[in-house]
Amino acid sequence: MPAIPQPLKIIDWKQKTLQFDSLVFNFDNKASYGSLIWLDSSRRNIDQVTYGIYTVIGDVRQGPDHNNGEFHEALTSLGSLLSAGLMGIDKTNQHGYNYVKMSQNYFNSTTKWNIVMNNTNPAVAMAGGGYGRDWWYDVYPNVLYYGVADLFPNVENTEFIQRSIADQFYKADSTLKGNYNYSYFDYSQMKGMVNNVPLQQDAAGGHAWVLYSAYQKFGDKRYLQGAKSSTEALLSQKESRFYEIFLPFGAYTAARLNAEQGTNYDVTKLLNWTFDGCQAKDGRYGWGVIAEKWGDFDVSGMQGSITDGGGYGFFMNSVAMAWPLVPMVKYEPQYAKVIGKYMLNVVNASRLFYPDQVDAAHQWLPELKDMTSGIIGYEGVRKIDDYNNPALKGISPVSTGDGPKWVAGQPKESMFSLYSTSIVGVFGAIVRTTDVEGILALDCNATDFYAENKFPVYLYYNPYAEAKTVSYTSAGNVDLFDVISKKYLAKGSSGNISIKLPAGEAALVVVLPAGTKLKTEGSKVKAGDVVIAYK
Repeated sequence: MPAIPQPLKIIDWKQKTLQFDSLVFNFDNKASYGSLIWLDSSRRNIDQVTYGIYTVIGDVRQGPDHNNGEFHEALTSLGSLLSAGLMGIDKTNQHGYNYVKMSQNYFNSTTKWNIVMNNTNPAVAMAGGGYGRDWWYDVYPNVLYYGVADLFPNVENTEFIQRSIADQFYKADSTLKGNYNYSYFDYSQMKGMVNNVPLQQDAAGGHAWVLYSAYQKFGDKRYLQGAKSSTEALLSQKESRFYEIFLPFGAYTAARLNAEQGTNYDVTKLLNWTFDGCQAKDGRYGWGVIAEKWGDFDVSGMQGSITDGGGYGFFMNSVAMAWPLVPMVKYEPQYAKVIGKYMLNVVNASRLFYPDQVDAAHQWLPELKDMTSGIIGYEGVRKIDDYNNPALKGISPVSTGDGPKWVAGQPKESMFSLYSTSIVGVFGAIVRTTDVEGILALDCNATDFYAENKFPVYLYYNPYAEAKTVSYTSAGNVDLFDVISKKYLAKGSSGNISIKLPAGEAALVVVLPAGTKLKTEGSKVKAGDVVIAYK
């Protein structure tokens, strides 16, 4: 990936997140496409009214008048709650609704899977043109639910659902005994299944992340053992089995287990498998992280297919990878520089998913680019157009999406994807610009769920060939301690505090109250009883 991607532009991700919440959770939207949210009164799984959000704009399969109003996706609903919670929006009391409580209907007790699933009623979803059983679709909603639960912990029934998920994942891992060679897992029968979907061994990474989060939440040693066992199953693969999202979560979990539990898992292997992509012919071959220039645009950092049409990056995947990888550096700081470089690239490239950030020549629907004032993004960015639009012949890249291909009658605006854009709050919470263009201040605590996070921690990476100085602003007196160099960058300072970054290097800065005493215990550095640095 380039040191400084071109053209370089870092948009306001927090603003995009706030705008998304305001637009999507508006039952009275008067726009041409109408409200993007509706109430679902079927009372599936839990005896309460829930809500649905369209997967894409104009999705003909969805809405209150289609499929009994039951076809909606947890990926969209829970992603939206996670993003809002990361922005400090109280989704337990917004416009008279407790959206967090309402989202519990995705906990599938009726199917007896007793985990959070992507639909309240999978049978309705499949009959309505949804997907068949696919392991990542079954595990990822539980990762999202655990994230939402950490942001909104005091909602009735939350801990019961968290316990049930952890128990089911623990039983599943114990049943699998390290063999994750399945397309999906039936959590009711506790049986691995193979269908037409490629095998998804990296689901072990999702199990590991949820189980270690459950261990931190409840202290149950079974969950710790399950997290270790799942991580070992992930590492036992002979080659990358990366698809969608779970390898990065596995890398984070392995790093945190190494730091906190004294294990010695090979995090580098998991990161290499993530960025190099899946090489298994019986897996999702070609899925990985793009590191290229398409036309005049650096698109490095986008995640998706590195082979489909020369490359196809997806919004959701590109943003979601930051969730585990940025906090991971707190536990294995030797990766700070490479993650800092990767983040600069992906944050820059990801603006190309938004219609308001792309010129008319490089997007499929320029005539509708202002439909949502640039709030809802395209599902993907392709190296070349695969719809054979004559106007886009020879153009690269092209902002587009698969929505129109899913079912007959889908409108062209279904390229604008709510389920993809819903996770935008991960960037909104993590990414901050500094007073030096191209140097970001990445909040390493924002998505480090089920961790102590007593002191702010920021990752700075200097992509330039010369030293640069950025400012950290503090109203009170603070000490700035760099985990990487194990040196103070400032002591007892306030206002605009200068941080000098050597050429091509990173700093992992812990913000401490002025005068905080540090002590070393083995390989750990502590501020009082709080570990602030490992290794």
